[in-house]
This record gives sequence, structure tokens and C-alpha cells, in this order.
Amino acid sequence: MLGLSSRLIASTLLLAIPALPLSAHHSFAMFDPAKPMSFEATVKTLQWTAPHAILWVQAAQVGKYAPGLWSLELPTSPGNLSKMGWSRASLKAGDKVIVDINPIRDGRRAGQFKKVTIVATGKTLTVGAIPGAQPPK
Repeated sequence: MLGLSSRLIASTLLLAIPALPLSAHHSFAMFDPAKPMSFEATVKTLQWTAPHAILWVQAAQVGKYAPGLWSLELPTSPGNLSKMGWSRASLKAGDKVIVDINPIRDGRRAGQFKKVTIVATGKTLTVGAIPGAQPPK
């Protein structure tokens, strides 16, 4: 039979388990939607990983930002991106692009992805509604 302290620990752990997935997802409050940016860059890689894909691009001087590598976080998972028509090959290393982002508030070369236009083709990729998705009833 479990003692009082063992039951208390076990109860606490059982109550904490459902909260784990909620704490794993983070807020996008670190990005500043009041200061949207658009700039030309070259794709280094599209990091196709959960919970959010990340687009890495190399850019020259962008306003106050020195030339360098930017980390652009897409607001959804690769699974959802696939449902929106994306694939891990949607953007390739060396592609010249124009990216639209909300910059990170702390001044690093990072931001929340809004859209990307591939210069050579004019094709624009965004993150929006999943085709065929129905609103909740």
C-alpha cells in the first residue's frame, strides 16, 4: 500500500501529464507584427522539422541588420504544410527569394514567416487555410 507521500507524488504526476503537450507549444509573441519586413535573400535550406518548419536564408544588409543568415519560423508543422501544397522540395538551396516576415523583437536576424516569392518563377508560397478544411460547427 502506498504511503501518503507516495500517493501525493503519484497524484501530482498524473495531474501534470495532461499539461505537457500544452507547454510544448510556444507563443508567437516574440515576433513584432507591427514592423513587417520584406527583403531579398538566398535560400540556404528549408528545415522540415516539427513542431515548426524553419526557412534559413542568407541576406545582404537589411535595414539596420548586418549581412548574414536569417532564421524564419513557419507558423505550422510540416504535416500541415504538406496539406497546404508545400513539400520539403518547395524551396531549394540557392533559390533567390523575396521573404515577408514579422521580425523577432530582440533584434536578432530572425522572424516569423509570412510569405516567400521565388524570384525566378514568381511563384508565391504562403501559410494559410488547409484546402478543403471545414470550419467547426
